[in-house]
Order: sequence, then structure tokens, then C-alpha cells
Amino acid sequence: MSPFVYDPPERCVAGAVGPPGQRTFFLQASEGSRRTTVSLEKEQVRLLGVSLAELLDEAAPEEGSEEAAAPFVDNAPLDSPFDDDFRVQRLSVAWDGTVDKVVLEAHDRPTAEDIVDLDPEVDYPWTGLPAQSLRVVLAPAKARAFAMRCTSSLAGGRPSCPFCGQPLDPGGHICPRANGYRR
Repeated sequence: MSPFVYDPPERCVAGAVGPPGQRTFFLQASEGSRRTTVSLEKEQVRLLGVSLAELLDEAAPEEGSEEAAAPFVDNAPLDSPFDDDFRVQRLSVAWDGTVDKVVLEAHDRPTAEDIVDLDPEVDYPWTGLPAQSLRVVLAPAKARAFAMRCTSSLAGGRPSCPFCGQPLDPGGHICPRANGYRR
């Protein structure tokens, strides 16, 4: 496995590039001139922000509060270029009680248990390539600031349909809750 490790990073942010409906989501960690950029799905960014907030509420409610995170909130744009080092397939968030920090890991392939269940006839993109992973260790306040950035990076998307919750295209969409009629 070839890990990219940032303990601690100077900067760790999530963000999106592109117009609503065609955005690509990235996670960037950097330290000095070294930077790692990985691409994620929108839902992965949302779940990452929610999971971090829940973890901090449970493990470090004071150190990881929004008030403690305020000085660390990073609203600057992502650093360019936006070439990703790998596409994230699996994320994990954990609390390391020995150092009282959050550990975030992103991997380019499923777990070994998941690989057992894959179709042997399909040529998966990671076959024959070395595994890639990103490991970021964050203090509670910085982790909360990162979680807040995850949430704010989702805000610039398309509005949701009030009936089904799916994103609305500029010309509307075929709503399953309206029995397929265009709204």
C-alpha cells in the first residue's frame, strides 16, 4: 500500500469544482509543498461531514465544538490543479484516544471482504495496481472545521424537488412522487 500521510496537515478541505449538476467533489490535504487530492462522490462528502460531527459530539464535545473550530474554518477555494491522485472507494473515520485526535482514511478500493463478493468476470480499475490510501490526523477543533467545510461544499448544488428530494434540473424533472409527470 502506498499511503499519503498527513499528521497533522497544514490544510485539509473538501470542495467542489464545476457548475451545479456537473460538479466534481475533492478532498485535499497539504503540508508545505506536498499536496494530495482525491475525488469523491457528493454523498461521500455529506456522510463524511455528518460522521465527523457525530464522532466529535461523542468523543470530544468541548474540544471539537463549533466555537473551538471557528478559528480553523477554511473557506478558501481548493488549490489547483484538480488532478486527483485517486478516486475514493472507501472512507473511514475513527477517534484515536491515545492522542485524542480524529483519524480520517480514504482508500481507492473496497475491503478484502468486499472483494470476495465481486464478479470475477469484470476487470476492475484497481486490478494489478498498487493500493492507494490517504490518512489524515486532525485535532478535534480542526476536524470540526473540516466537517463544517464538508457541509458548506454541498450548498452550491441544484435545488431539491419539494416532493421527492431529487435534484431539479433547470428544465424540471420527472418526479416519481408525481407518478412520472413533469413538474
